[in-house]
Amino acid sequence: MKRVCIVGASGFTGGELLRILLQHSGVEVVCATSRKFKGEYVYRVHPNLRGFTQLKFVEPTIDAALKADVVFLALPHGESVKWVPQLYESGVAVFDLSADFRLKDPNAYVEWYKWPQPHPYPDLLAKAVYGQPELHREELVGARLVAVPGCMATASILMLAPLAKFGLISAPPVVDAKIGSSGAGAEGSVVDLHSFRTYVVRPYEPVHHRHIAEIEQELSRLAGKEVKVAFTPHAVDIVRGIFTTGHVFVEKMPTEADLWKYYRALFGDSKFIRIVKDRLGISRYPNVKYVLGSNLVDLGFELDARMKRVVTFAAIDNLVRGAAGQAVQAFNIAMGFPEDEGLRHIPVAPI
Repeated sequence: MKRVCIVGASGFTGGELLRILLQHSGVEVVCATSRKFKGEYVYRVHPNLRGFTQLKFVEPTIDAALKADVVFLALPHGESVKWVPQLYESGVAVFDLSADFRLKDPNAYVEWYKWPQPHPYPDLLAKAVYGQPELHREELVGARLVAVPGCMATASILMLAPLAKFGLISAPPVVDAKIGSSGAGAEGSVVDLHSFRTYVVRPYEPVHHRHIAEIEQELSRLAGKEVKVAFTPHAVDIVRGIFTTGHVFVEKMPTEADLWKYYRALFGDSKFIRIVKDRLGISRYPNVKYVLGSNLVDLGFELDARMKRVVTFAAIDNLVRGAAGQAVQAFNIAMGFPEDEGLRHIPVAPI
């Protein structure tokens, strides 16, 4: 039984971590921190947890976290880096859901996250495992510092990974991403209020979104060469979910059988990745509607011979597979639990 503390447990991601870990047979959640709600019952902030826990939020301190064997950091970017060194030094396993340990180049934090200087802990950065289980499973076994990937990066990387791995990327892929309002967090800006967000379909950070750094890092690793990506996200009028479409212009068109072979070679043994490309039924390509509340990733593709283009698709729940669920999946591998422990959720439909 692993004793777990969730630091930053009052936000959407923290709430999802609680929802999942309270059902995990190998976990005892011993602390949930929140500066704003210190002393309050967890279920009063996360009403869906009423009847499942009597935990109260505690002040976020290192001492509180050190009562656990494993700490999940659900903190804003730039905050986790203040916690990780002492936790790691104390022997605690850390699963960081911020971006603070995702990028391997210390200098990248200056460009992509506007840090005033390169990453102050390059030694820990080198030790951190990028927590995308399907692509880093062996590295995750026994890992004590895991950087959980970003939500839109997760969908983008997974849909393009087979093309990178099997040499189909020769020009920069173009990625269009759409994300629901929960991606802005529990305390979003004024444009995330209902009257501004309802009916909206709008781009944001259209040419320099920070998830580009992760996408390029991981696709370059798979391809064995530098890969750049043209990435534009959009805010859309849903609460949960991410849908990404990738356009890959190729030198030589693969066949449909080739693509099935590539996707199955990379993801055929995954408990969570479904290849959705069907000639029948009501959902012939991935659809956010059919992954909500789950750790599933629905991937698909189509061929455009006229334009020598492969079109790829991915649908995930941004709070589960894009954050808390992926963190728990990585935790399971690192700690020797079944990979799907606590994550055996069939998506709810209709919704």
